[in-house]
Amino acid sequence: MNERTIIGDDTEGPRLGEIGLQQFAPYLMNRIMGRYNASLREDLAKLGLTTPKMRALAVLSVIDNLAISRLAVYAITEQSTLSRALDALEADGLVRRTADPDDSRATRISITEAGRAAFETLWPTMRRTYNHMFAGIDAAEHAAFVATLQKILLNVRKHEF
Repeated sequence: MNERTIIGDDTEGPRLGEIGLQQFAPYLMNRIMGRYNASLREDLAKLGLTTPKMRALAVLSVIDNLAISRLAVYAITEQSTLSRALDALEADGLVRRTADPDDSRATRISITEAGRAAFETLWPTMRRTYNHMFAGIDAAEHAAFVATLQKILLNVRKHEF
């Protein structure tokens, strides 16, 4: 069985109406992430954060001191949107910009202690929402799901990371 056997080749196969929304993975992934983000909005608003700001803080809490271009990829945010979010985060003292020592054209972004504290305030809500998403899913199913998502990401990514 080759990799194309499951869904057919790129030019033929069932139409979306034949597949159905409940069987179309991109629709399901978007709907899930829409609900996940909506579940965080109230807590984000209390902290003066938006989804792009939260994503930047989340990434920087794990991988600090990133070039803006790389942070945009990890935060799944257009670079122009991220730049505006970083302006606000910097004004609030949650991140800091520094010149990239290896590339004079680039800027690196680091999370501050205040930024880490803001993210840690939000983390329990993120964790609770994550746990709710996976309620009734055992460890083996969860691991298989994450492994499948990682394979899909390898198929669609445009960057080496």
